[in-house]
Amino acid sequence: MLIFISNLDRFIPNRSAMDMDFAHYMLTEGKKAKEENALACSPSSQAYRMQLADALNINRSRILAFKNKPPVPVELIPRQHISSANLQPKPIKPCRHIPQSPESAFEVSDLPGDSFLNLLDWGSSNVLAIALGRIVYLWDASNDSTSELVTMDDEISHVTSVNWAPDGRRIAVGLNNSELRKLKGGHRSRVGALAWNNHVLTTGGMDGQVINNDVRIRSHIVDTYRGHHGEVCGLKWSPSGQQLASGGNDNLVHIWDRSVASSTQWLHRLEDHTSTVRALAWCPFQENLLATGGGVGDRCIKFWNTHTGACFNSVDTGSEVCSLLWNKHEWELLSSHGFIENQVTGNQVTENHLTLWKYPSMVKMAELTNHTSIVRYMTRSPDGCKVATAARDGVLNFWNVFGVPEVAKAAPKAKQEPFSNFARIR
Repeated sequence: MLIFISNLDRFIPNRSAMDMDFAHYMLTEGKKAKEENALACSPSSQAYRMQLADALNINRSRILAFKNKPPVPVELIPRQHISSANLQPKPIKPCRHIPQSPESAFEVSDLPGDSFLNLLDWGSSNVLAIALGRIVYLWDASNDSTSELVTMDDEISHVTSVNWAPDGRRIAVGLNNSELRKLKGGHRSRVGALAWNNHVLTTGGMDGQVINNDVRIRSHIVDTYRGHHGEVCGLKWSPSGQQLASGGNDNLVHIWDRSVASSTQWLHRLEDHTSTVRALAWCPFQENLLATGGGVGDRCIKFWNTHTGACFNSVDTGSEVCSLLWNKHEWELLSSHGFIENQVTGNQVTENHLTLWKYPSMVKMAELTNHTSIVRYMTRSPDGCKVATAARDGVLNFWNVFGVPEVAKAAPKAKQEPFSNFARIR
């Protein structure tokens, strides 16, 4: 049976609207009879027969009949309410050029290659901090000035971590003797990871503890989280400040909820990695999306729903994942890499590159290979456009990898040279 389906884009013959007997007659005898009658009848008789056929509705030539006429298209939004700009076709977005070499590169000495340290951070006031041995240097990108923030007096007190507060006016400095600058009594060994959440400074130590310090009060320790069995080498608060992610050399990632006061009750314990987890990055567009990167024995970037604790994607990058950064303007993720283990000989070699991924397809957009050693440290400028990286090769690179968003592009300015008092190598 042929039926008509309403509200679709074509018509199908409807058997109930057809005269099958007349159709059969017209296909067999009707045409022959018409031809014979046309030869035998006078012109006036033919005219009479045609008028009679029209009156009786038997002068039809169509065999297939349709039930209804096509429906008139319905405008969901009246045309008068649509601006002329919206009626224009959207221009195709051109592919962004990603420079394969850094804008500038500078030699820095005394940069350790320890995978558990965090020695580079770019604050919201556009000042970059880098720790070199016992000294913390600052570079102000707004006026191209370099200064020395602090030098540790004790020969054994090397800086193991630096992190700017959200306001860009305070910076935390962690030491390898378990102390923070002006904050004491929390950890029993070096402090390698720092993360701010408003006035709360969260610290992670070699002792496996994660401590929340309220810097406004004398008794600064307000929470202590115990869940790691090894050194805590990565800490990141979610954009809302409600959840904290911690990664350690025990191959674990913990998600802690700020509203839970218990020192041992984590929200989720994520156990899918098979090596040290130092690289942590919360997505700026989706509150519960966390990216984590595993060490040389794991090599994977994993993506987690922190509301449920589920890992919904894992990508084998082929080498150790040292650091992760999201693009603030596009669905893109930047990773830095180090060791790769030869599956045949067991020897370790280095890849020393950055990889830009398109999310969620995780297609490689670019690989940047300027460094000659493990790229341990990576940080992003406040506007989200530039990235600074430091490696064991003693080189500090500045990359324009994320580009300038169209809405924020301004007239070109004179190029500024960071760390002008350091020896330039490129």
